[in-house]
Amino acid sequence: MNVYEAVDSRRAVRAFSDEPVSRAILERVLAAATRAPSSGNLQPWHVYVVTGEPLAELKRRATARALAGDPGDEREYPMYPTELTSPYADRFSAAATQRYEALGIERDDPGRPMKIAALNSQAFGAPVVLFCYLDRTMGPGQWGDAGMHLQTVMLLLRAEGLHSCPQVMWTMYRKTVSQIVGADDGTVLVCGVSVGYEKEGVLRLRTGRADMTETVTFVGG
Repeated sequence: MNVYEAVDSRRAVRAFSDEPVSRAILERVLAAATRAPSSGNLQPWHVYVVTGEPLAELKRRATARALAGDPGDEREYPMYPTELTSPYADRFSAAATQRYEALGIERDDPGRPMKIAALNSQAFGAPVVLFCYLDRTMGPGQWGDAGMHLQTVMLLLRAEGLHSCPQVMWTMYRKTVSQIVGADDGTVLVCGVSVGYEKEGVLRLRTGRADMTETVTFVGG
């Protein structure tokens, strides 16, 4: 798979099979991803790879919180701006409609938040979840580095025939995650990334993207 194919086929998969992912593949991907761009070569990210019984326990605890209507831990950073304006709000709304349809959840369902939280807390059935943390002393530049690192990881996963789903939702249950992975208070959870092989026979969601002309301006020849 070349780079263009990896970029084009990468998407947030929300239905994974229970087929295990070998540690050798994960180590190969994460070792290669150390070459991701990093300003000043700080390499600020720290990734916990959770599988097996620890992941099963995490799913149990997080799902119990979701089904109990737990609103989650106090957020350490906003997921989105307080007020989204056009065209961002339009893109968000269109993607949300597609996502709810793919998950079989009516958008006006009063139980929608709890149902979505429960699906997320199960990592959509993924056998592996990566949790990316940053030291609290890091600034916006290092958050950008973490994003580039995670994108590199997700593209390398495609090269291995695997899929992924980045989930900021895990920050809602950050205290539960920290209990399982042993992260200390000096770090902040950026997000989780579910990893696995895509489940067959389910609706595949591929959200639209703005045309390049909406987001790119060429200056000069």
